[in-house]
Amino acid sequence: MSKPILERILELQDSGETFIVATLVNTRGSAPQEVGAKVLVGERGYIDGTIGGGKVEERVIAHSKEMLRTNVANDYAEWNLQTDIKMTCGGVVSFFFERVQKKPSWEIAVFGAGHVAQEVVRLLLKLECSLTCVDPRQEWLDKLPEHHKLKKIQTSEMKDVVATLRPGTFIASMTMGHAFDLPILQAAMERNVFPYIGAIGSDSKAAVLRADLKKQNVSPELVSKLYCPIGEPIGNNTPVEIAISIVAQMIKLRDL
Repeated sequence: MSKPILERILELQDSGETFIVATLVNTRGSAPQEVGAKVLVGERGYIDGTIGGGKVEERVIAHSKEMLRTNVANDYAEWNLQTDIKMTCGGVVSFFFERVQKKPSWEIAVFGAGHVAQEVVRLLLKLECSLTCVDPRQEWLDKLPEHHKLKKIQTSEMKDVVATLRPGTFIASMTMGHAFDLPILQAAMERNVFPYIGAIGSDSKAAVLRADLKKQNVSPELVSKLYCPIGEPIGNNTPVEIAISIVAQMIKLRDL
C-alpha cells in the first residue's frame, strides 16, 4: 500500500529534493479526479500521487518540469480538457502548482553508537535535522532505527569522517573513551568550521582532553570552545536524561 501523499511530501522535503506539488483545485463538468487530488513531480518527472492519469496528468507533469527548469515558485493553470488537452470529455480543470524546496538543514554528527548515543539519536530524529552516526561497531549501529534522516557509518577511522562533514555541522563525540574522542575532536577543531563540538565525560576527563588537545597544537582559543562535559546541567545520570540534556544544549545553541 502506498504512503499517504502528505507523508511523501515530508519525506521528499527531508531528502533535499526540489519538487512540484500539483493540486486539482477546481472542476467544471467532467473531470478525471476529485478536487484536492495531488501529484508530485521532480526534475526527472513523476514521483507519486495522481490527478487522474492520462493526457491531463501528462500535461500537469510537463508543466511542473518546466516550472522546475525555469525556477518558477508557484503557478495556476486552467485547462479545457477538450480544446487544451485534446480529450473527448468536455470538462474544465484548474490546478495550483507549488514548488517545494529543501528545508534549511540542521546537520548533526554523533560519533559513537553506545547507550547515550542511542537515546540522543532517537530524540534528534524527532526534530528537523539530518543525522550521521559513526561507530566502528556494526552491532551497535544496527541497534539504531532505520530512518531516512539517519546515515550510519561503520569505520575504525572515525576521525576521517570529520573531513566529509559540511561546515556548520554540530558534532557530538560520545565514543568508547578518551583515546577515540581525542582524534575526532582534534580533526574537528583543526577544520574550525563547526559551531558546536561536544564530548561526553566528567570534569576530570574534560581537563585531560583539553590538555591533550593543546599538546596536539590545537590553539587554546579553539580548545576553550569545547563543550565538555557535554549537555546542560540538568537531569540524572541515566542515558535518556543525559541525552535530553545534550539535545537541549544543541537546541539552545542552534537558536542563538
